[in-house]
Amino acid sequence: MKPTDSVTDSKADSDARPVRSRDPERTKQDILDVATMEFAAHGLAGGRVDAIAAKTQTTKRMIYYYFESKENLYALVLERAYAGIRRIEEHMDLDRLDPETALRRLVEFTFDYHDAHPEFVRLVAIENIHNAAHVKASRAVRETNRPALMVVKNLLSRGLQAGVFKRNLDPVDLHLMISAMCYYRVSNRQTFGTIFECDLNEPKLRERQRRMITDAVALFMMSAD
Repeated sequence: MKPTDSVTDSKADSDARPVRSRDPERTKQDILDVATMEFAAHGLAGGRVDAIAAKTQTTKRMIYYYFESKENLYALVLERAYAGIRRIEEHMDLDRLDPETALRRLVEFTFDYHDAHPEFVRLVAIENIHNAAHVKASRAVRETNRPALMVVKNLLSRGLQAGVFKRNLDPVDLHLMISAMCYYRVSNRQTFGTIFECDLNEPKLRERQRRMITDAVALFMMSAD
């Protein structure tokens, strides 16, 4: 197999430093970990395979051997980023909670995950710049995200049947509402904080906004249309 890089890196691997022997699967995971931060920081075009190789004590040739190209590595990073949040959502066991508590728990989790994983937010923003080209090409991303709507759909159904929720929203709409508010404060943290002279990482402000967003979604769902 000949390594290729369709964006900026050349095929040549000029780095002759020694590479320590290790388990191939662990090596792949290490590369994906570092590539996640590299692409989140610099985007697809700006991310450097040389930098990823240096930080993982591998070589460009080895990275191309495992992942074939920089674009393919980026696509796998994106798939894994979505899988991370969805995997936790699926195992939250919200059905054991009453609908209002379950909804609040879902909002709080979404808030906390976005806040703790700005690299996920940046990767999503970068993929939007690419008009979701890699998401469109990835069946894995679509399959991974499908259960997220089922979680919301089941929660909506239980809440409506119990008379707790007053709004019969489409699951996509509720998912959008929750994601939008949690995503925005991370994606726009720097510009928002600079313009309005506030630090969105400050613990008291973070907790206030977490409570505000959770209350806003819950109260909206429990109020009459």
